Amino acid sequence: MEKLKNLFKQKADQLAAQNKDILKAHGTKKIGEVQLSQIFQGMRGITGMVYETSLLDANEGIRFRGFTIPELQQKLPKAKGGSEPLPEGLFYLLLTGELPTEADVAELSKDWAKRNKIPSHVYKTLDALPVETHPMTQFVVGVMALQTQSQFAKKYAEGINKKEYWSYVYEDSMDLIACLPEIAAYVYRRKYKGGKKIDSNPNLDWGANFAHLLGFEGEGFTELMRMYLTIHSDHEGGNVSAHTTHLVGSALSDPYLCFAAGMNGLAGPLHGLANQEVIKWIFEMQKSLGSDNPSSEQIADYVKKTLADGKVVPGYGHAVLRKTDPRFSAQQEFAKKHMPKDPMVNTVWKIFETVPPILQGLGKVKNPWPNVDAHSGALLVHYGMKEFEYYTVLFGVSRALGVLAAGIWSRALGLPLERPKSVTSKNVTEWLEGKEQIWGD
Repeated sequence: MEKLKNLFKQKADQLAAQNKDILKAHGTKKIGEVQLSQIFQGMRGITGMVYETSLLDANEGIRFRGFTIPELQQKLPKAKGGSEPLPEGLFYLLLTGELPTEADVAELSKDWAKRNKIPSHVYKTLDALPVETHPMTQFVVGVMALQTQSQFAKKYAEGINKKEYWSYVYEDSMDLIACLPEIAAYVYRRKYKGGKKIDSNPNLDWGANFAHLLGFEGEGFTELMRMYLTIHSDHEGGNVSAHTTHLVGSALSDPYLCFAAGMNGLAGPLHGLANQEVIKWIFEMQKSLGSDNPSSEQIADYVKKTLADGKVVPGYGHAVLRKTDPRFSAQQEFAKKHMPKDPMVNTVWKIFETVPPILQGLGKVKNPWPNVDAHSGALLVHYGMKEFEYYTVLFGVSRALGVLAAGIWSRALGLPLERPKSVTSKNVTEWLEGKEQIWGD
């Protein structure tokens, strides 16, 4: 149907040009309390949901229940001999709003260790996929296969009172979080390590066990996992993965379905897949320049070439933040402590010194500063995880802590089905001509 495709392209080009002219002339005009530009440009900045677990400030960065990342690194319990906060502690904080004790965290670790049993059909489902399937696709398929275990779905089918919804969403969320390292590690071992599965160690904390399941036993990588799983966990409710999980949950889909939907959003290159794109770009730059430790001048030239080719520099810019992402800074401090002379890490730091001034010089970039993705790949490469296609799966395991804690709250508060109003471009044109009101039911 090439005729149909060509006709669509013609219509789309016409409407895109029309909408561009409308925004140029009327973008600041308000429909109700919302600017026309916000409607056309991704609902940017429109406050439209309640999300309990974290809040993102454009100038101060992410706060988890009011705490900054440096505060969490100081206040959350740590493993014996470790210096990074345990992710279990963050989940406890997100769920309750209270800082946990060491005993609280130890109890949660044991609970997750008891819950991490994976039915055999999940592995069989994953094994049915071609081994070259992208790790995020395999990860989502694994979560969907695990949905057969949903207590919420079973109880809802039996007709439970809506006041009990939160309890079974809680149980599903706890079971799912417990199982995610097993599923994620199986995807990694299957795709990159010949399928040799490693058994879980119930005596380890959640982050340490994940590192173990992946096949990395050194304390450095284990500490990295604890830090990584903590700082990637949540970023208020408007980002794609959190909002998608929340939206699907508002239809009373169980946590497995909600989280799988959120992970499909995380897999987009404008969201979680960006960590893959960053390290891929650095590898390509090293290859092009013939050096694993290029100079600042070489990096600047390559950045300018990237921009001249109509591409973006991955890892720089953020939809909300207007400063260096505190999660980047946390990773930078980790690198200074554990690998200050690593060539890849030093390249990341040179990029950090080079890119913002170049982007500022363009005069079009609101936020030229690095985001969380700009640094994470270099840390993983240092410890031997060079398979950058897998990085978003790590992000996904972490993001479960935030979005599932928020989902439990949504059901406890009885938040309703999410259903925003939409309009067509024709509605907007007629409204601008004074023919029609386009808000309301």
